[in-house]
Amino acid sequence: MKILVCISNVPDTTSKINFTEGDTKFDTNGVQFVINPNDEFGLTRAMWFKEKQGATVHVATVGNASVEPTIRKALAIGADEAFRINAEPTDGFFVAQQLAEIVKSGGYDLVIAGRESIDYNGGMVPGILATLLDMNFVNTCIGLEVEGTVATAHREIDGGKEKIATSLPLVIGGQKGLVEESDLRIPNMRGIMMARQKKLNVLEPIASANTTVDTKFEKPAAKGAVKLVDAENIDELIDLLHNEAKVI
Repeated sequence: MKILVCISNVPDTTSKINFTEGDTKFDTNGVQFVINPNDEFGLTRAMWFKEKQGATVHVATVGNASVEPTIRKALAIGADEAFRINAEPTDGFFVAQQLAEIVKSGGYDLVIAGRESIDYNGGMVPGILATLLDMNFVNTCIGLEVEGTVATAHREIDGGKEKIATSLPLVIGGQKGLVEESDLRIPNMRGIMMARQKKLNVLEPIASANTTVDTKFEKPAAKGAVKLVDAENIDELIDLLHNEAKVI
């Protein structure tokens, strides 16, 4: 089985977020970038298939040279080969088109992407990718087994979980639950050294028009000051909830 894991390079959740150029551009100064958590769950599951079933695991991302430490980390975790499409990931459709070209030329049986990235939370890439490739698609995937050409997936739905049987080739949008958090891997020294010898292919993007444009970013409004009410003063609490918070 040949697997491609799609990797997004996203800001660490502890990073302080700012914008520049009239709030139209994300300010990357001082921001630490990591593998998108939903993608990391997918990469870990792919490594399980590699170790248990002898799968070949490749990783791919769209970005400039600054994303290479992130893709190198995926190689250090155990991926066999990496691809970097040398372009800014301007919108979900653009990213999906670039990744689709790699899938078409690589003959992959399984494509694992995170259901969304934690920066823009667009949630578009896996579905668009499956459509472009005319492949089966399971989103919000929290469990995956493959036997031969048959895949059994578990996904979250409103109010419960759903078990689906489908066939390869398949695209999934993975998330937390695809593996346990305790199973996530930290590259060891041997993996880091081996990653330096693994192939990182830099590809030029195919021609594609952007279908969306960011016009402005805005931070959430600052929260108001907290008012503390004595536990015995129920009348004051009701008055504040009714007249100020207007929730009752």
